[in-house]
Amino acid sequence: MFYGWYIVGSCCLISLYISGSINLGFTAVFEPIVKEFNWSYTQVSFATSLRGVEVGLLAPVAGMLMDRWGARCVVFCGALLSGLGLVLLSHIHTLTMFYACFILIAAGASAASSTLLMATVANWFHKNMGLAMGIAASGVSLGGILIPLITELTDTFGWRQAMLITGLGMWVVPVPLSLFLRHKPEQYGYLPDGEKRKSAFNPAHTFPLKSEGVKVGAKEALASRSFWIIAIAFLFQMLPLSAVVTHIMPYLSTIGIERSTSKFIAAALPMMTIIGRVGFGWLGDRIDKKTVATLAFALTAFGLFIFGLLSTDRAWLIGVFIIFYAIGWGGGVPILNGLLKEYFGRERLSTLAGLTSGVMMLGMIAGAPLAGWVFDTWGRYQPTWFSLAGLASITTILFYVCLKNASQR
Repeated sequence: MFYGWYIVGSCCLISLYISGSINLGFTAVFEPIVKEFNWSYTQVSFATSLRGVEVGLLAPVAGMLMDRWGARCVVFCGALLSGLGLVLLSHIHTLTMFYACFILIAAGASAASSTLLMATVANWFHKNMGLAMGIAASGVSLGGILIPLITELTDTFGWRQAMLITGLGMWVVPVPLSLFLRHKPEQYGYLPDGEKRKSAFNPAHTFPLKSEGVKVGAKEALASRSFWIIAIAFLFQMLPLSAVVTHIMPYLSTIGIERSTSKFIAAALPMMTIIGRVGFGWLGDRIDKKTVATLAFALTAFGLFIFGLLSTDRAWLIGVFIIFYAIGWGGGVPILNGLLKEYFGRERLSTLAGLTSGVMMLGMIAGAPLAGWVFDTWGRYQPTWFSLAGLASITTILFYVCLKNASQR
């Protein structure tokens, strides 16, 4: 089997654990932390903003380090650091300590973010890039299976023990798996997709480093209009995502859905994104990627609108929300690196993915605290969901029109 598929599998499992324990699983301990310390929803949500600031600042640095040293070393160190942050989180007693632990967790997560892992996968594939990244990105979706587990640990042993066990698990799962990662296929005697070189291969030498198609440096990419259209469009996808993932269980609680049920709904949402990640990745290999991305954005906008309509009497809409929002959310993930590679090549793909991730994190910084502030102020979440649905709709239209015009220049 072509070694690139081993990298796909490793990235999938690493994303599963990091996403499930840090990003998705936090909703399970949100309310227990609020109750123990009597902090406001805004104060607890601000931890997500700190995580976003850290990832936003460090992801570009991690991307540059990956282009220089490869993913193995960077992801290994990042997973160690995130595990330490989760272990320390189980011992906090003040709001300052709470925020400090999240800074440490985010510092490690920035080195092992799904965006950078997808860039590593993209280096190993060309013809099958969308499918490979869709499979690898499914790890983030599968991380949803950890939400009921973390919820059960929290309800049985308390949130502190749950975070301790989760932190130790970080050293058991992602850390060893990072050792399977490799940077670019040419450095190990391969070509993308496992294709054979026409001339005979001399085992004493590795293939020369080569990128197919366009080659654009990081400075040139940052000066281009296309890069900022892509980055800002995905920023406005991260804004509602941060709010939804952090507040889904508290929101469902406000409309009368029990915690024992909401944990499975929270788990089903990311797991349903597997359809979008694999399906849209496959689709992106066959039709125009900006059209695929636009479709994904439109689905998330409609899903957010449905989310705002949920109530005890309209509980059946939960299924509609999960289908549309999850498939749209998942569909955008493999397309991001595909767009970057299509427009700028893979010479500095990890660096550009890190820079894009840094821009996207502005959405994470704002989304969760915004939803928390709205609830603290008005006692309801619906204004947040309807406003974000409108913003997502406008972004969808502007993304397609602006990127199409930029491509024609």
